[in-house]
Amino acid sequence: MQTRSIGGRQVSAIGLGGMPMSIEGRPDRQRSLDAIHASLDAGVTFIDTADAYHQYADEVGHNEELIAEALRTWGGDSDAVLVATKGGHLRPGDGSWTIDSSPTHLKAAAKESARRLGVDAIGLYQLHRPDENVPYAESVGAIAELLDEGAVQMAGISNATAERIREAQEVLGGRLVSVQNQFSPTYRSSEPELQLCAELGIAFLPWSPLGGITSAAELGSSAKPFAEVAEEIGATPQQVALAWELALAPVVIPIPGSSRPETARASAQAVELTLTPEQVERLSAAG
Repeated sequence: MQTRSIGGRQVSAIGLGGMPMSIEGRPDRQRSLDAIHASLDAGVTFIDTADAYHQYADEVGHNEELIAEALRTWGGDSDAVLVATKGGHLRPGDGSWTIDSSPTHLKAAAKESARRLGVDAIGLYQLHRPDENVPYAESVGAIAELLDEGAVQMAGISNATAERIREAQEVLGGRLVSVQNQFSPTYRSSEPELQLCAELGIAFLPWSPLGGITSAAELGSSAKPFAEVAEEIGATPQQVALAWELALAPVVIPIPGSSRPETARASAQAVELTLTPEQVERLSAAG
């Protein structure tokens, strides 16, 4: 498995996003565990989660606990796996999302996330989403304090503009290691942030890198060049999409979500694909 760096730590070039295993429409627990194990067996060493990845109000941290269980029951070296989680986004249990990125909430949320993950210090903790009621510097400042205290090992941000990436880097004193934004063949508004991360040497983690559950299934028809290249190299359009994202910059680490072992393995295999410069250019022009 090819690797890339997050804050100097080498992880698999493609990670695993845990959200589909815990929100609406989720599979049974065993199938989710099987999917995580399949991903780990395929060489994935980076898993993304969040305390807000749950469905009901009384199960905050459902996905964190699921991942912790999967790592405990896996036969491989779980110490080699970097788990990233996020705080600041909440789900009241009615299907909606709310935000609380206040320092008080973030510090308490990080402590609970560490407990659920069964770790003394979270490997990578990310601000899930800016809170318009809280100055951004205060939210990021809380994560800086968690870093200083040793409660988290690395810090990142999510759903951030270029301006906020620069602000976070300043508040963290140059210790920002990751930016997690939505990015896919059909959603490219974060391209400036991707380019900025490449310039600064910060890992860029596309969430929904295949466009979400419905869009991922229709990728071959909604973005036809991806289907054409897939036919040329003997892969799926989804694998081509991940390979294309990897080709955009050495800091890109896509985190496709999965809830089935087959799709988890297929996503991991995308790192083995090699696209020609002409194919990359063709796919980039398809946006």
